[in-house]
Amino acid sequence: MKFSKKGDKGETSLLGGQRVPKYDLRPDTYGTLDEASSVLGVAKAGTKNQRIKDIILSVQKDLLIIGTELSTLKEDYEKLNRTIGDEDVDRIEAIIDELQENVQLKNEFIYPGETVVSAQIDVARTVIRRAERKAAKLKNEGLILNPKINQYLNRLADMLFTMARFEEAEN
Repeated sequence: MKFSKKGDKGETSLLGGQRVPKYDLRPDTYGTLDEASSVLGVAKAGTKNQRIKDIILSVQKDLLIIGTELSTLKEDYEKLNRTIGDEDVDRIEAIIDELQENVQLKNEFIYPGETVVSAQIDVARTVIRRAERKAAKLKNEGLILNPKINQYLNRLADMLFTMARFEEAEN
């Protein structure tokens, strides 16, 4: 691996090549999405349920799309091949409906940790909620061009909650 050393001074590049501090809200937000994807990867590696593995992989792909959108300034936005849209939000809602058909959600506070995999999914949910808060700030500052990102992250956190309960019920 060749080291570029471009980040040694505390800056990173956006998709269009623009340099910003690593603590800038954009890389902070898409870095949080990367963290959530990694936590989901641990859950994917640990579950025996192929449906959960498939859902997690589709979410990981979506998080990369969102990260790409967040790392793109307005002047470069038309260069994107794919953005998060209604169909992605609809897919997450359909997954919630599907999982809820197979698990009874309790009307009480949930203490994560029934299984290792469900606990990892719950950690991913909390990381997504953090990313959602950061994305809300980006939206408030006019830096998110696609309002579906905020909607998707909100639904995703709900879906991860349901998926963690589904994982617990399966074990």
